[in-house]
Amino acid sequence: MRTDLRLAWLLTRGSDRREWWRVALTALGAALATGIGCTVVVLTSLDGYYSVPMGSGLLDSAGDRSNVSVALGLLLIPVLGFLGQCARIGAVHRDRRLAALRLTGATPWQTRRIAALESGLACLAGSLPAAAVAVPLLLRLWRHPAPAAWAGIAVVAVAVPALGAAVSALTLRRVVASPLGRVRRTRPTRAPGRLFRTVTCLLAATTLFILVAPVLSDSPLFDFGPVAVFVLALLLSCTAVWLTGSSSRQLGEGLAARTRRPAVLIAAERLREDPWAAARTHAGVLLVTILASGFTGVRQVLLAELHTKSGEGSLAAPLSYYTTGLDLTAAAILVGLALVLTALAVGTVESLATRRRGLAAQAAAGVPRAVLARALLLETALPLAPAVAVAGVGGFGIGAWYASLTSDTVAAPTPYLPLLIPVAVYAACLLAAATSLPLLRRSLRPAELRYA
Repeated sequence: MRTDLRLAWLLTRGSDRREWWRVALTALGAALATGIGCTVVVLTSLDGYYSVPMGSGLLDSAGDRSNVSVALGLLLIPVLGFLGQCARIGAVHRDRRLAALRLTGATPWQTRRIAALESGLACLAGSLPAAAVAVPLLLRLWRHPAPAAWAGIAVVAVAVPALGAAVSALTLRRVVASPLGRVRRTRPTRAPGRLFRTVTCLLAATTLFILVAPVLSDSPLFDFGPVAVFVLALLLSCTAVWLTGSSSRQLGEGLAARTRRPAVLIAAERLREDPWAAARTHAGVLLVTILASGFTGVRQVLLAELHTKSGEGSLAAPLSYYTTGLDLTAAAILVGLALVLTALAVGTVESLATRRRGLAAQAAAGVPRAVLARALLLETALPLAPAVAVAGVGGFGIGAWYASLTSDTVAAPTPYLPLLIPVAVYAACLLAAATSLPLLRRSLRPAELRYA
């Protein structure tokens, strides 16, 4: 174990500039996961009523703290997706190094352990500072923190690097199984495996049970609120992966058979060849779009209802109590959007770095760089446009449904504002994909053909 750890440390120290970006982004994702985990642990460690000196009373009662903890837990979904995407940065170079270890006599388990330790060290570099910041912050906000809070912070600080190491081992598992294939840079295209299909079916069955349980018993649907939201978010993410991959393949085949534009043809062939390349990242974008659109509509209606009741003096708590909760929810959605946009940019850069030899060959054959740049953007724009539109319509439906529920008590405006959310998200995704264009010039150098 000590030898493997030393090898992992030497591989990290010997990384080039591109891989140091991977280390920095992985540490950032681990710090975010640690901060969210520590916050959830501290909130759940409080019992009964506790006056928290922040949040306008939103964190005082146990029920409100439970709801806030669930909302923060949902943020772990895009954070873990971001960590998985960061593990793929520089995957070509890492795969070749790990494959070389296999060819020089390392066992499959030893190679997998070295890969896990390499990413675990990067996650540890982010989780330890985040946990160190959480300790004085906890002492400042609470005079006598519960022992469970301290134990939870320690567990989170250790669990995040372990989880990051597991994600890295899972991402690079084919290096261990087929080292020669990785040296030859063969990457078979595969849809999500049996485990992913099983998880999707279990989530669908759980969602169906939650919807049917209130009909078969006297318990209202709101009793399953936190669990229902968490399960539904996971189900939407898994469903979006399937829909994005399938639609990308069909879209690529349809455009390749009809278009005459070179940029569209190149993008269509790429989508047809590897439709699952960005499915997981696009799934996060779609999930955030649905949540943002639905929340915007609900917030617009809810604010109108709150101001009406505030004028009548029928609110059970100060108005700031409710607006603070809405603002915190909006901040959480913005953080999730920033994470998925960063993951999208990272995925585009990694895809460009992986295909640099093919791009250099196209440039040497006479394809203009402007055509290749447009094709790179179209790879993101084409499959994402209909998906984001459908997600926006779904979010608008959530806002309209909530407005219909409150139409008897308050004259709420029609929530048209959510229709602008898909446009903003789509524009942000194109800008995130455009961050890889400066790397395109370097990828088109004829020197890249030496390694083809």
